[in-house]
Amino acid sequence: MTALGEMTTGIAHDFRNILCVIESGLRLAEDCLDDAEKRGPCLAAAHDGVARGLRMTSRLLAFANRQELAPGPRSLNDLLRDLELFLKYGAGPSIRLVLRLSPNLPTCLIDPPQFNAAILNLVVNARDAMPDGGEIVIDTAPVVGAPPAGRAADHDLFVRVRVEDEGEGMPLEVARRIFDPYFTTKGETGTGLGVPQVCAFMKSVGGYVRIDSRVGEGTAFDLFFPACDQDSPAFPGLWRQLDRWVNEGGAPGDLTPRFRRSA
Repeated sequence: MTALGEMTTGIAHDFRNILCVIESGLRLAEDCLDDAEKRGPCLAAAHDGVARGLRMTSRLLAFANRQELAPGPRSLNDLLRDLELFLKYGAGPSIRLVLRLSPNLPTCLIDPPQFNAAILNLVVNARDAMPDGGEIVIDTAPVVGAPPAGRAADHDLFVRVRVEDEGEGMPLEVARRIFDPYFTTKGETGTGLGVPQVCAFMKSVGGYVRIDSRVGEGTAFDLFFPACDQDSPAFPGLWRQLDRWVNEGGAPGDLTPRFRRSA
């Protein structure tokens, strides 16, 4: 709720700026009713403000739409691009948010509102780990390999979404408890439910979570989503791309980073 409140404040601030642009343009146009040459740029500025407001409203409606509760095949890259504006609001002005999205990824069975909430949650956690500012990188990549022990082996191809910060990091004893409900390092401001909710969401889609955190270096959360169209025509090209990465000096293990804890 805190993250949503902060995001709402940022959106309201930008929307107010848009309305100010529209108001200024209309007032100037009123002062230039008899001068078409001066009136044109004023009206153009107002129209531009209206267009920006409409785009923002469309994104807000897409973000808030919770009618579609059943998951469907989605491009995670597209979801992240649509979510980028809201992630920047959630991260705040002192954080630089970077998207690094691998092309031609397979689709995954996803409920967009739940996906949005999970990514926003991780971004806010990353922001809180960098009180003096810094960079959050969200990247996507195809990953080949079996899931951790105890997970279903129905899939061997996943789409990984990584949320990585350069913050304080966590000692091992904290990282081991990060998935425990109600465990928090934020004192009275934390609920201890954010990461467990992300974990529950990943289990609901048949995926899993891995975390790598090192004190003084930062933390990375990896979300592994099972690919849902492994029989599609796009997959042979994807496998060729993975083979090329291996032949150019990588190894299959390089596609999946080493992590201390998975859930």
